[in-house]
Order: sequence, then structure tokens, then C-alpha cells
Amino acid sequence: MNRHLAIIGGSGLYQIDGLEGPAWQGVDSPFGTPSDAILTGTLAGLTLSFLPRHGRGHVHSPTTVPYRANIDALKRLGVTDVVSVSACGSFREEMAPGDFVIVDQFIDRTFAREKSFFGTGCVAHVSVAHPVCPHLSDVSEAAARDAGVTVHKGGTYLAMEGPQFSSLAESRMYRAWGCDVIGMTNMPEAKLAREAELCYASVAMITDYDSWHPDHGAVDITQIIDTLHGNAAAARAMVVGIATALSPDRTPCGAGCDRALDHAIMTAPEARDPDVMARLDAVAGRVLG
Repeated sequence: MNRHLAIIGGSGLYQIDGLEGPAWQGVDSPFGTPSDAILTGTLAGLTLSFLPRHGRGHVHSPTTVPYRANIDALKRLGVTDVVSVSACGSFREEMAPGDFVIVDQFIDRTFAREKSFFGTGCVAHVSVAHPVCPHLSDVSEAAARDAGVTVHKGGTYLAMEGPQFSSLAESRMYRAWGCDVIGMTNMPEAKLAREAELCYASVAMITDYDSWHPDHGAVDITQIIDTLHGNAAAARAMVVGIATALSPDRTPCGAGCDRALDHAIMTAPEARDPDVMARLDAVAGRVLG
């Protein structure tokens, strides 16, 4: 099987150094219109696609990002591996603005988003006990370090609904829970990637200390943008490093990400809704036949 890497991220990644034959490609999805067209080319011998999570020009809020359409569209393109790159606040003094965190756990506090491809007509339950791919996370960590970034391996990401930032009380509570970073976009993205049997890794780019830090106060969007611009070159270098480290020839995932639906479908074949089945042709075609 050929490996196809996708990066979901922001404006700093639109121009990926060394991407050959870049072209923006529209992909239709039965789950709606994706955030944007998808930039696809070849990098270090690997097929690579880039999807602007908020759309070019940042037209989608964290709540209105069409997460299901995005993941479904990537699956239809033949994507096998997804690296999410996103801006996050930090709950830890040692995780400073400018640092990257390789996320390995999530707490989902979002409430206004469709969180599954499955439902009435075809019910499925997948495990997200370990929501990221260990191998893809290791590769992302090594590539970020090679790019000269201070990297923290492992961290719990608190996904909030937004678009407002946390109150001081919320920030203190999430910190007391043991969360390490806070963002608005990795859920339900990570859950949907698991349902689509995609290997998924999350790289949090720290932009601020949220509102808990006594020396930093309220989150300032200007500070966030300045830090993101400062990280853009390192993020692009990380993407090149990830593509270089991954073999174009893909073997089965050692953690079973590509087999997440093996025992997940609960609805009996004769009870499945044909219309729902048609929408699931890309996401779950492997197990639904």
C-alpha cells in the first residue's frame, strides 16, 4: 500500500518547502463541503496533502469547521496518515510559548459539533483510549527536534468549544485536572480520524499561557499571531522532516489504527440504512464491503 501523508494546519504551512507539482484539488464529500480545496503534491518521494483547517483566509470558527467533511475528503484522496498542527495555550510553566508538544491524550469539552460518521442506520463504537498513532507521533517529535524546536513528548490536550478563550476559573480548573495544553480544534478531528482508520498525530504549537499564569494575564490574539508567525518556518521544516522519515511503502500500523473498525460495527447487515451505507463508502468501505 502506498503511504499518503496529510497535514491539517494553518496559514504558515501553505507554502511547503520542496513540494513538487503542487495543485489545489476540490474533493466532494457526502458530509458537506470541506474547509477548502486540498493542496496536493510530492515531498521527498511521498505523496503529501495539506488541508487548511479554517479555510484560506480563516473563514471557519473552531465550531463551524466541517470536521467530518474534512476527514472524509482526505480518506477519499487516499490519505493514510494525518498530522495535525494547531495553536494551543499552555497550562505548564515549562511548556513555553514557541515550544511544540506532541499530544498523546485528549479531554473533549466541545458540545456543538458532529462527532461521529456513524449513527442511526449504522451504529459503530471505536476505541479512542489511545487516540494518536505512536509511530507517527515519534516521527513528528524527531522532525520537530531536528527543526530546532524545544519539544515536549506527551501531553493532554483540553479541547474547548470556543470561540472565546477560557475564563480564569476554567483555566485554573483545567490545569488542576492535569491538562497540559488547551485548544479548540483537535476534537472531534482525532475521533473522526480514528473512525476513518487513519493514523493521527497531533503537534501543539504553544502560543501563550492561557489565563492562569499570574505574570501573563489574559490571552492576547496579537501575541498568538506573532508566535505563530515565528513558528511557521520551524513547522514547515518539521513537515519536510516527517515526509523524509516516512517510507512511501506503507506497512500495517503496529498500533492498529488502520484496523480500528474491525469489531466496531454494531448494526446487523440486514438492518443497515442503505443511504447511510452509501455515505460511509470511503470511511468504512473496508469493513462494510
